[in-house]
Amino acid sequence: MATYVNPGSARPGDHGTIHREVSPEQQAVEQRLVDSVVGSFDACEDPRLKELMVCLVKHLHSFIREARLTEDEWGAAIDFLTRAGHITDDVRQEFILLSDTLGASMQTINVNNQAYKGATEATVFGPFFVEGSPGIELGEDMAFGAPGEPCWVEGTVTDTDGKPLAGARIEVWEADEDGFYDVQYDAGKRAGRAHLFSAADGGYRFWGLTPTPYPIPDDGPVGKMLDAVGRSPLRAAHLHFMVSHQGARTLVTHIFPEGDPIGRQDTVFGVKDSLIKRFERQPGGTPTPDGRVIDGTWSRVRFDIVLAPAGV
Repeated sequence: MATYVNPGSARPGDHGTIHREVSPEQQAVEQRLVDSVVGSFDACEDPRLKELMVCLVKHLHSFIREARLTEDEWGAAIDFLTRAGHITDDVRQEFILLSDTLGASMQTINVNNQAYKGATEATVFGPFFVEGSPGIELGEDMAFGAPGEPCWVEGTVTDTDGKPLAGARIEVWEADEDGFYDVQYDAGKRAGRAHLFSAADGGYRFWGLTPTPYPIPDDGPVGKMLDAVGRSPLRAAHLHFMVSHQGARTLVTHIFPEGDPIGRQDTVFGVKDSLIKRFERQPGGTPTPDGRVIDGTWSRVRFDIVLAPAGV
């Protein structure tokens, strides 16, 4: 007799689990269905597609059988996904939020960005990247008027042998001090995002904003899910990077301020120790690296980027 867990039938004090027995006859009925569905892909001519579909079916049916999913619960899941589809548009991607908050995005990144000779670690892409960001020159401001404390960001882009990579394209984007991205105000607005290119020595520099924690959009089904399971929607403070260069593996990553109170509780599981950086706050009146005059405080951070070769 197999033992399974039915979290929906728990009694107080059971900590969400209760054990029941499934007869061999019932197990056989369920396994025959799994075998039938798996067999339905035998004629698939694309071997990778067949592998994916078979793996998906086996794991999906395993989940249904282990949890002893009720028809009402499956209906609720379909309704949840339907609502996620309805709220998704060109700006708001609820399915990315769902993937992120279940750790699926981060795990896919781990699988596809293996460690290689000190290359900078990757993390989640997030739902607010926008194609066609404005270009800026080295040392210019990517905030474009977005509110927040100014932050001077600088570093180098090299390969894993330490060779400077000139002309690397560096996309950067971030939320303002109120926790909103430009597109959350206006789909056509561009602020707090830009792209620039590394210099001949691999160096780069720009003005941005000191990152602050903020909640992911929690007014949709993903937010309701987080609330139902007692999780916070807060993301650790961060600044997004996407860095590409010919012959190198494109890097999608963030940097996170040291001492952030959210830290490892980041709701999308994106924080890695190597990406935590010291953002040094400077008193008002402190001279800036480029002679900019700033009335209040500002911060500075260094982030040296190492790109792995393509294909690893």
